[in-house]
Amino acid sequence: MILLTDELRAQLLANGRQRDVDHVPVVKFFNPFGAGVWLATELDEDGDIMFGLADIGYPELGSFSLEELSSLQLLFGMGIERDILFAGDFPISIWAEAAREAGGIRAAERILYRAGQVGA
Repeated sequence: MILLTDELRAQLLANGRQRDVDHVPVVKFFNPFGAGVWLATELDEDGDIMFGLADIGYPELGSFSLEELSSLQLLFGMGIERDILFAGDFPISIWAEAAREAGGIRAAERILYRAGQVGA
């Protein structure tokens, strides 16, 4: 799977030029076999270093490498996937707080979208 389309890359690069903004995540990557979820808001001009929320056991804001994500070899020859249905909807600060309280990004996602449905 292509982890970044040209459109996603362009949005991440644009966000990377505006570092003082609480961006909404542009893309979600995940390990289809277990732990590992990454929400990316920004991409450095080098095209490799992303910023966002990473959860490989505990959710943390920070930087991670697109190249490293792309090179991970999982079971059955699979790799890290991009959630093609993901819509960030909330600033990364909200995701980080919810993920810390819920114990991870996946649990936070269920809570955030359930709360959004109740208010709709």
